[in-house]
Amino acid sequence: MTDGMNRRGFLAVSAAAGAGLALAPAIGAAEFKTTLRQALIRGLPDDPTLAALKAAGFAGMECTAWDAPAAAAEAARQRAAAQGLSIHSVLRGWCEFNHAEAAKVQADIDSMKTALQTAQRLGADAVLLVPCRVGGAQPDPWAFRLEFDPSTLVVSRVAEGDNAPFAEYIKAQNHATETSRKAVEALIPTAEKCGVAIALENVWNNLWVTPEFFAAFVKSFKSPWVKAYLDLGNHIKYAPTPKWIDALGDRIAKCHVKDFRLKPDGKGGDFVDICDGSNDWVAVRAALERVGYSGWLTIEGSDGLSLTEQHRRLDLIIRGA
Repeated sequence: MTDGMNRRGFLAVSAAAGAGLALAPAIGAAEFKTTLRQALIRGLPDDPTLAALKAAGFAGMECTAWDAPAAAAEAARQRAAAQGLSIHSVLRGWCEFNHAEAAKVQADIDSMKTALQTAQRLGADAVLLVPCRVGGAQPDPWAFRLEFDPSTLVVSRVAEGDNAPFAEYIKAQNHATETSRKAVEALIPTAEKCGVAIALENVWNNLWVTPEFFAAFVKSFKSPWVKAYLDLGNHIKYAPTPKWIDALGDRIAKCHVKDFRLKPDGKGGDFVDICDGSNDWVAVRAALERVGYSGWLTIEGSDGLSLTEQHRRLDLIIRGA
């Protein structure tokens, strides 16, 4: 199985940034069958935090306090509910399931079990997990031609031509796949018991750099408790965001909303406030509709914008405007 984006396609996406958000015809809000809800990321919330979110128009939040004491988590859920808000997910974040020391791996597995239990107490239904990071020399984003065995997910190539320069990366990728699979499998019973999904996120950790491979890894568990937490801005340098949405389909548990502005020459870029980057948000909204995603859109970043402005921009995305 192969995937990748050639340089011409990569630069086309980059050039789209200059065209603003009008890259595809908008679907009228009344025509959408899916329902999207707005959220921001916060720590264990107090009443003023929740009141500010509600006043700005947000329906809920994602909580970073994955190891909050049981009583504190339950109290936070009650405070949110009292204001008509939801704590919909928990951000555990980075683990090191590929670490050389078994004790470290087990400690991170145990921390995820804690996060799942905390999520249950908060009333959340997913925990964001980044299983590990890998290193080694890699192709440029537009040069990836990743080939893997669909039955084992073992990667054999990552670029056209001589792959010897990428041997360390290929080895690290395959090791990370194996160790992450074992760790996530060990977590599924706790996830099922808590009624909370393990939501794997695509971040700049050099894993799952193509939509097909990320989707294949998530789907390989064949478990309703293992899904994807899709960041809508993290991997635009590898492929347009709608392609990630289409590949993952109904395995998307949650979405982070972020934007990334590609440089005109296709060589890198920078994270920017939402609606200021290279994402074609009209096409993104259409793709979410296409795969039937009804759920939360949680802004990550854009902290320089006021809560009101963050809400306004996210509302534009939701309406397909």
